[in-house]
Amino acid sequence: MNDELKPRRRRRRRRRGQGSSPATGAAASVPQDGLPPDDGAEPQDVQPGGDSALRNRRRRSRRRGRRPTDGSSEGTSQPATPGDSPVQGAAEGVLWVKPNGTGVLVSYTNNYVARHGDPIVPRPLLERNRLEAGLRLAGPTRRAGNNTELVAIESVEGVPLSEYQESRQPFSELISVDPLEQFKLETESNRLSTRVIDILSPLGRGQRCLIVAPPKAGKTTLLKDIAHGIETNHPEVIVMVLLVDERPEEVTDMRRSVKGEVIASSSDESAENHISIAEIVLDRARRLVEIKHDVVILCDSITRMSRAYNNEQKSSGRIMSGGIDARTMEKPRRFFGSARNAEHWGSLTIVATALVDTGSRMDEVIFQEFKGTGNTEIVLDRGLFERRIFPAINIPQTGTRKEEKLLPPEVLPKIHTLRRALAGTDPMTAMKMLLEKMQRFPSNEAFLKSF
Repeated sequence: MNDELKPRRRRRRRRRGQGSSPATGAAASVPQDGLPPDDGAEPQDVQPGGDSALRNRRRRSRRRGRRPTDGSSEGTSQPATPGDSPVQGAAEGVLWVKPNGTGVLVSYTNNYVARHGDPIVPRPLLERNRLEAGLRLAGPTRRAGNNTELVAIESVEGVPLSEYQESRQPFSELISVDPLEQFKLETESNRLSTRVIDILSPLGRGQRCLIVAPPKAGKTTLLKDIAHGIETNHPEVIVMVLLVDERPEEVTDMRRSVKGEVIASSSDESAENHISIAEIVLDRARRLVEIKHDVVILCDSITRMSRAYNNEQKSSGRIMSGGIDARTMEKPRRFFGSARNAEHWGSLTIVATALVDTGSRMDEVIFQEFKGTGNTEIVLDRGLFERRIFPAINIPQTGTRKEEKLLPPEVLPKIHTLRRALAGTDPMTAMKMLLEKMQRFPSNEAFLKSF
């Protein structure tokens, strides 16, 4: 058996020897620089054994950082990387950050909810520039697979990135002080709701106001009047209306009545959608305060927002009265507690409605969680509204903490006199008397001078 294999091995050795001698000759004819002579022939056609020389040539070319010039496609087709894609357009939007850290530029026209096709902001770009959710970004884009991706940050809140970073003060580092500057809500003489608020429960920049309202007490109308007063008398203030789990027709009416942004998640949307828009609105407001803006959020309602959080909350094992999980109220309280007047900086004012007398134990527990956390309370009375007395404000239960810091010194004693005169009557009679007196005067200033 071994004798039969020996001739085969000899033949194989002879074949290898015949193939190696031409290669040796080719290698000997290669000049000092390692390149074959340029005789006009292709390297593959020089000699039958020239493959090894060609491989050596390619290896040397790679070491020198050059591509092979033999006309072959080997080594020339590199895999496409995102950085190689050309810039194809530009995009602008508000930054929303996914749980995995990737950003998406969302639009106000979509209620700041991410849609298919919205530009993606890579996580490294966000981390490198320390960008947070709620910022308005603009920059060039490119195609990255099926998505559009932001390549760079050209501007943040309408200014260059470096300028924004220099002027920004992180929200957590702002110093909170009592509201010191009052919002004047009075506009037309016949719009008595805002005139009453200016006297009984003045609103200041950075106020945390809770409108306690039973169903059908006129809370939505009151919010529209407050928005109208701020937009008319304080056009520099940014007004944002947040409607959570609201009726679709109410959303349309609010958008037609308010000039500012109206971000809504109607009652046919999911609880997850309610939470998403509430958080992006809060993030947006915080980023604006960080660059010295005054922002007002009008929220209707914080009760429905809390219900949505309770529906999406993973069970902690502790259920409170009314079926609320023990951890449900953490984020709603954070939302309402974000209102503040930052010393020598901007301010965030939140006016939120809380539902009572709905027959739901859960709603009552939610109200009790927020009761006392605000510095202004406006209590509406359904009995007044049923008798078409508007605004249906319960005067004895309505007021502002430290109102002496908001009202002029000459006005404060007159308001105290007015309250003492109305305190001895029931809420319905007191409100009717106040409205009759105010209708006789074209403004609050003229009304208070009559005292």
